[in-house]
Amino acid sequence: MIKKVLIANRGEIALRIIRACKSLGIKSVAVYSTADKNSMHIKMADESICIGPPNANESYRNIKSIIAATEQSDADAIHPGYGFLSENEEFAHVVEQHNIKFIGPSSKHIKLLGDKVESKRIMQKYGITTIPGSEALSTAQDGLDYAKSIGFPVIIKASNGGGGKGIRIAKKEDEFLSNFAAVDQEASALFGKGGSIYVEKYFERPRHVEFQVLSDGKKAVHLFERECSLQRRRQKVLEEAPSNVLTDQQRAEWGEKISNMIAAIGYEGVGTLEFLYQDNQLYFMEMNTRLQVEHTITEEITGIDLVQQQIKVASGIPLEIKQSDIKINGHAMQCRITAEDPITFTPSPGLVKSHLPALGPYARVDTMLYNGYQIQPYYDSLISKLVVKGSNREECIRNLKQALKEYIIEGPKTTLPLFHKLIEDEEFQKADFTINWLENWIQNS
Repeated sequence: MIKKVLIANRGEIALRIIRACKSLGIKSVAVYSTADKNSMHIKMADESICIGPPNANESYRNIKSIIAATEQSDADAIHPGYGFLSENEEFAHVVEQHNIKFIGPSSKHIKLLGDKVESKRIMQKYGITTIPGSEALSTAQDGLDYAKSIGFPVIIKASNGGGGKGIRIAKKEDEFLSNFAAVDQEASALFGKGGSIYVEKYFERPRHVEFQVLSDGKKAVHLFERECSLQRRRQKVLEEAPSNVLTDQQRAEWGEKISNMIAAIGYEGVGTLEFLYQDNQLYFMEMNTRLQVEHTITEEITGIDLVQQQIKVASGIPLEIKQSDIKINGHAMQCRITAEDPITFTPSPGLVKSHLPALGPYARVDTMLYNGYQIQPYYDSLISKLVVKGSNREECIRNLKQALKEYIIEGPKTTLPLFHKLIEDEEFQKADFTINWLENWIQNS
């Protein structure tokens, strides 16, 4: 069993991992930048080490500093959380070379499945339907020729992109070349050279549905799906589980197909396969080889602690969970609360004067906030995740209304008011939306 875990992350996910470690009787080591010297994850961990200045490239993305902190603390494993280095193949490879356990898939699988073109080939091999798309493109003209062959609109993507970056939509032929150049430039600036560009068919009114998987490298299970269509600028805002668009038969058939693929390739750890859903069909988009921000709602409907499972699998413990043991129990929703103006979405770092999280049997709050905490301007604006459960979707919405009434954050501006308004919308209450719905709703509100 792993004895000590260094957490190469910050904020609420660092706290989440620390709690899982404590439940398993494992020691935890927090790393922090100088800007995070008063953060809650430092107070909760058994040990803490400063790894650099506020700039994430010099601290939380600094591989040498993180390896040095691991060796200094004598930790035998690293948990990357999400964001930062969590899907960085080079980081996982360096960790492996230092005989430290990376709590996640192998560097080989991160590289293989992180490449959007290669991952599509794998899915097709195992009978998983993918979005019609090109191979890696040599030139913009090649891309234009392919786009004409499948018909507009198309979406242009960088294979090494992510988080809504390195993506452009070309609705007409005369938009294609300029958008291709923009993707190339943005991807190079954000992710570095070396990635390829490809083109996919763009669906006008799809849903975003993703499946959670868990595997020990030999045996794999799925933990059903999450509905993630409520997005702004391709960033998820509110997620729920399960999705109302899948039938029980579709859920079982697709889940089995996905689990079989994951086991066949020898994948180890947790992962998420993301799909577009349109016309009663799922189309694979990409796989995230890490823990997702929205893992919370899967935990709520299945009762399975995904972070503990990650640590157990990384410790070499065979998966004890059988697919037949995993049941959907109720409905769960998660609100991603950010330190942003709820109207303009401009960042709002600053002093938290008061933090009163929602309480009750149906509410869970994953956050690093406390009274007097200073929200930093250097990192992602996500400050809290409000997770609510109900016996069904209708009860879940009622419980979410009450939880939002109870939740108070004073000081910085937050997106809490957006959720107060959103859950009153009739189309939201009917789950009548697509991935473009929320953006339009915000513009018209």
